[in-house]
Amino acid sequence: MGNAAQTRATRNYRARLTQRGFTRFEIMALESDRDLIRSLAKRLAEEGPEAEQVRAVVKTVVAGEPLRPGGILSALRRSPLIGADLDLSRPREEGRPVDL
Repeated sequence: MGNAAQTRATRNYRARLTQRGFTRFEIMALESDRDLIRSLAKRLAEEGPEAEQVRAVVKTVVAGEPLRPGGILSALRRSPLIGADLDLSRPREEGRPVDL
């Protein structure tokens, strides 16, 4: 590396990443795929529904398995609004008279 301060800073940075659940590893790929792999890794490192969706699609493509039906239903079942007793009804209105 270089001097002791630089080595210590790198070690501390990697320790913080490990605490957040990240692991450092090396892969072999084509040079032309560098940007794709970096953007994929960055997207997977984010938390949230987009990262989960990308993760699911990549797993499906790599495994060669077809997409399972019922994805929308399972997403609705995981919704935080389950059991919220929302009143989603609305009054039925005939509308205004239109002269044709």
